[in-house]
Amino acid sequence: MPPGVALYRSLVRPLCSKVMIIQRVVLNSRPGKNGNPVAENFRIEEVNLPDNINEGQVQVRTLYLSVDPYMRCRMNEDTGSDYITPWQLSQVVDGGGIGIVEESKHVHFTKGDFVTSFYWPWQTKVILNGNSLEKVDPQLANGHLSYFLGAIGMPGLTSLIGIQEKGHITAGSNQTMVVSGAAGACGSLAGQIGNLMGCSRVVGICGTQEKCHLLTSELGFDAAINYKKGNVAEQLREFCPAGVDVYFDNVGGDISDTVISQMNQNSHIILCGQISQYNKDVPYPPPLPPAVEAIQKERNITRERFLVLNYKDKFESGILQLSQWFKEGKLKIKETVVNGLENMGVAFQSMMTGGNIGKQIVCISEETSL
Repeated sequence: MPPGVALYRSLVRPLCSKVMIIQRVVLNSRPGKNGNPVAENFRIEEVNLPDNINEGQVQVRTLYLSVDPYMRCRMNEDTGSDYITPWQLSQVVDGGGIGIVEESKHVHFTKGDFVTSFYWPWQTKVILNGNSLEKVDPQLANGHLSYFLGAIGMPGLTSLIGIQEKGHITAGSNQTMVVSGAAGACGSLAGQIGNLMGCSRVVGICGTQEKCHLLTSELGFDAAINYKKGNVAEQLREFCPAGVDVYFDNVGGDISDTVISQMNQNSHIILCGQISQYNKDVPYPPPLPPAVEAIQKERNITRERFLVLNYKDKFESGILQLSQWFKEGKLKIKETVVNGLENMGVAFQSMMTGGNIGKQIVCISEETSL
């Protein structure tokens, strides 16, 4: 090779940044405000990730990603909310995620750290601003890293803080709690937390016999109602003979109207979610039918919007409490895990139609060594 060419290459090569090919998931189409989301609303594609990072950034490998009901609102052009932004067509989708740091130029993170973010891009690897990440201690979950997206993460905090702030439970006062969506990420935890905080009776509502059996045989619920089988109002009267004092509402719609009709004077609704209404163009929280709203007002039933992000000062103590209950065997954790970034859309569609028990997780990589 002529000396001039060798010199030229030695000068140019450092300026040419290497790239690695990664996979990511983008929003392929919108289901429409009144449509049901399907796996085909998402698309997987390959893109290049630069091989160099800037000061303050970290490169992470994705281990687990979360799919959650609130994401349905992000599929619309307008989320109807002031705290979550819509996903953009043909742009990478994001949500809760856990990963391992492969390279860091941020003072707070080093190679091998496990980190999480509420806005983690659905990619196999990603370069992020270190300030958007939080370090997690695997010991809090006995090494189960995916639990930081569920029971020892945002769903756990939502259940715990929601009950603490809006449930008004007093141990020894013979209160009955009802939980709808009771086999889901929040519901399966809320019923157990209600028991731990002193409710004398906890009744769950869900959509299959398998889920009902799980609630009563493993998660400590006193009774469970399959809303697809039999008369919900009659079963509620049977299982809640003294009426309902606390209602942890994950679903809204007809089920919630039925529960509210059997709530006691000065009782409380913890408004966690309204999944039955997410495929409809209605405000959040959806208004109650006039007859049900009249009951709510007559009986002085509280029904206030609850947003866990307004209680960030309680996150640290909440995580420690959830971890302690888990380690003591008092909080049982259920997950439904799907493997592969290519199955994000399938997992999302399944979660929106009740296909999950406990938290719906997608495992991208289980390899935690570097």
